[in-house]
Amino acid sequence: MAIDYYKLLDLQIPDTQQSYTHKDSILYALSLGYGSDPLDAHQLPLVYEAELRAVPTMGVVLAHPGYWPRTLNTGLDWVRIVHAEQGLVLHKPLPAEARVIGKSRVVDIIDKGADKGALITYERRILEADSGEPLCTISQTMLARGDGGFGGPQRSAPAPHTVPERAPEHIIDLVTAENMALLYRLNGDWNPLHADPQVAAKAGFQRPILHGLATWGLAGRAIMQAVCAFDGRQIASIFGRFTAPAYPGETFRTEIWVDGPVISFRVRSVERDVVVINNGRAELRG
Repeated sequence: MAIDYYKLLDLQIPDTQQSYTHKDSILYALSLGYGSDPLDAHQLPLVYEAELRAVPTMGVVLAHPGYWPRTLNTGLDWVRIVHAEQGLVLHKPLPAEARVIGKSRVVDIIDKGADKGALITYERRILEADSGEPLCTISQTMLARGDGGFGGPQRSAPAPHTVPERAPEHIIDLVTAENMALLYRLNGDWNPLHADPQVAAKAGFQRPILHGLATWGLAGRAIMQAVCAFDGRQIASIFGRFTAPAYPGETFRTEIWVDGPVISFRVRSVERDVVVINNGRAELRG
């Protein structure tokens, strides 16, 4: 059935709560390959509890509301939804342990037309449960391929960030393990598409694909390595647009351009020579 524009904008997505510990912060970091060199003094604080610091991109897995396009009465053809864009603004560095509350809402819907689908953007604010102070704000845009032409606004989406045409200042290659998706899913995304070969085949993939947020997290890891010596406290925001599926076991090459506090980036699968994240933009704290 066609989606109702105003009903979807007013959708009540239940608040979520989570208590995470140092083990969750370490698991997240290890799932993205931090600590691959256990003698690297810059990476050790991200995977060792003695003076543990949370990886900034971990914000996107906190207090997740679940796959609400399927579980709530949205009218969406949820089977055909794909992850299009991901953003994160860090209001302050994430604590290594905390009790948090996630407050989610739909913020924008664009009707691209019957043959092009609809863009649905929602945000999730993460607050410290004890103080009520904001930790970070997550924005996610989904392309609902089966829901275009419902009669909603057909305006154009905002233009994405453009990466510079000059040669990048940094190129970081990260080799991933064949079982990376099986490890990353322990952060809370249990979609069988990332684990079950039969489910992946039915979805049209040759094997289980890597989580989009894992690929996005690898981009964050490359930026951390290239421009701030793995000190995530310097990261203020990060945004990227997904352009192709990625597979565990691939080598991901992140090209990085530095213009003062603004970092532009692009991620490519080396083996397939395919850009998997484009129009990337991060910002460092002043």
